Amino acid sequence: MTKDKKFDAGKYDFVGKARYIIPTWILISFVGIFCIAFKGLDYGIDFSGGTEIQLQFQKPVPSEKVRSTLESLGYSKATVQSIGEKNEFLIRMEAIVGKTDKETNELQNAMIAKVTDGLKEVETDNVVEVRRVDSVGPQVGEELKRNAILAAFYSLLLIMVYIGMRFDYKYAPGAVICLFHDAIIVVAIYSIFDREVNVQTMAAVLTLLGYSLNDTIINFDRIRENEQLYPDAPFGDLVNRSINDMLTRTIMTAFTTEMACAALYFLSDGVIQQIAFTLGVGILLGTYSSIYIASPLVIAMDHLGRKREKARLRAAKA
Repeated sequence: MTKDKKFDAGKYDFVGKARYIIPTWILISFVGIFCIAFKGLDYGIDFSGGTEIQLQFQKPVPSEKVRSTLESLGYSKATVQSIGEKNEFLIRMEAIVGKTDKETNELQNAMIAKVTDGLKEVETDNVVEVRRVDSVGPQVGEELKRNAILAAFYSLLLIMVYIGMRFDYKYAPGAVICLFHDAIIVVAIYSIFDREVNVQTMAAVLTLLGYSLNDTIINFDRIRENEQLYPDAPFGDLVNRSINDMLTRTIMTAFTTEMACAALYFLSDGVIQQIAFTLGVGILLGTYSSIYIASPLVIAMDHLGRKREKARLRAAKA
């Protein structure tokens, strides 16, 4: 391509349609924040503290039966969640406080033995297997929660600095708001569907931010390149041309990654399945947000910058 070549804004008018999509994503983001603020999140023991026992029965067992058995054993505040097949359950018990580490371990072992023995007595013709036991103190849980929030905050801050240094500061707000939107919607989905939020969830969200940022940078890089090739083209048309240039790459990358996430989600369980779910949902969000959020915000920042420059020049002449 050369500078004197006729400028083509691209086959698809993404920038023109953004005016209809932006109000929608603003509304969705506010709904997501509302859900997180008022409905809350189902924190795993990583953040809330306590003991988590994953049990598997050889034969299917109703979750109500497991719950009633725990209540009869004196654990009325324990929560029971069916995971995977009907014969596998996740039992969460409250954290043990005010005890030494040795006493806490002894009480936890006694609690696990009491729960498994009680379930074996009820399900005499069934086999109960303890697949996993995790324990976290309440203070450690609060510290992990605080560190996870700080990790997300510092990630967004450093991303803004990086984008500003690599490109121009008119690109930075679009990238950060795009990533904030992706993270908020993913976490809101966890809130709406009562999915457990733990350290693995936060790791998946941070991974998602990196993936979405890469998608956004690819578009930004093409915008900067086209700015040099077509310096006289309207900036909005230039951005639209850049998105069209990278559309095939964006779709194919998202599609192949989604296939990998789908395979991991349907063929695995536990932590791997949770990470695959987060990335699968997030990649869809990241693909559209890099087109319909980050790029229009770059146009808005460019327009604002030009207005300020004109005002500065008028003030200098006056």
